[in-house]
Amino acid sequence: MPKIRTSDSVNLYYEEAGTGTPVVFVHEFAGDYRTWEPQMRHFSRAHRCVTFSQRGYPPSDIPDDPARYGQDFARSDVIALMDALRIENAHVVGHSMGAYTALHVGIKHPQRCISVTAAGCGWGSLADPAARAAMRAQAAETSKIFMEKDMAAAAAIYADTPTRQTQKHKDPRGYAEFARMLAEHSARGHALTMAMLQAKRPTLWDMEADLKKFSPPLLIIVGDEDETCLDGSVFLKRTVPTAGLLVIPRSGHTITSEESDAVNAALAEVFSAAESGRWLAHKPG
Repeated sequence: MPKIRTSDSVNLYYEEAGTGTPVVFVHEFAGDYRTWEPQMRHFSRAHRCVTFSQRGYPPSDIPDDPARYGQDFARSDVIALMDALRIENAHVVGHSMGAYTALHVGIKHPQRCISVTAAGCGWGSLADPAARAAMRAQAAETSKIFMEKDMAAAAAIYADTPTRQTQKHKDPRGYAEFARMLAEHSARGHALTMAMLQAKRPTLWDMEADLKKFSPPLLIIVGDEDETCLDGSVFLKRTVPTAGLLVIPRSGHTITSEESDAVNAALAEVFSAAESGRWLAHKPG
């Protein structure tokens, strides 16, 4: 079972397929390395594709110490993976929680990013202080659910949220697979990830100054039924000078599998344009 070891001795499970320009996929809170199977199958025909489970997600390690979770760890784990696999730079593709991490990689390590994609990004990024406080309270309650319930019960609650309903009704088979994989995760890993990463990370508005200087090509993807991420996605488009925005109609949060064909087509476009230096080439420098 292939794993790399981070500087703080956490073992991260990964899989890779294909050869060519590298692509690193970073999964969402409710996902794992398997989340990206529609993209791995498609892009490994012409790219070196890497997917991994983040710390707290089997078969990667699940640290017991809450202090070993957080946005800085999530960012540095992506770089540790690239270093271990001798990937100098790559297209970094993130979904939801992973999209925040992809943005942080692009901010802190722009030279390692051929392009960055942020799909379903924006939960908790609210400009209003009261709304932010409500989000953090919700994150604390979600963490409590995973801490107090067994994984199957907690997963059933989390999988059935409003932003997952479009996939549930549009693609019942795909939704069932998503819910099944979520139930196979670690309740403790989820609780600590929610409490220490999701609840404490900076919002997109907090990141505004850095985002205005963001240099890698950025693709933003969001479903129009993903209410918690629409405002954040538009904010990214208006703030990041290299950003392009794709809104997929009648689609929710689990966008990478719910509408994999549309997502793959958009990724292929940004990959090609970024590699050829043509992303936003029509705009003055």
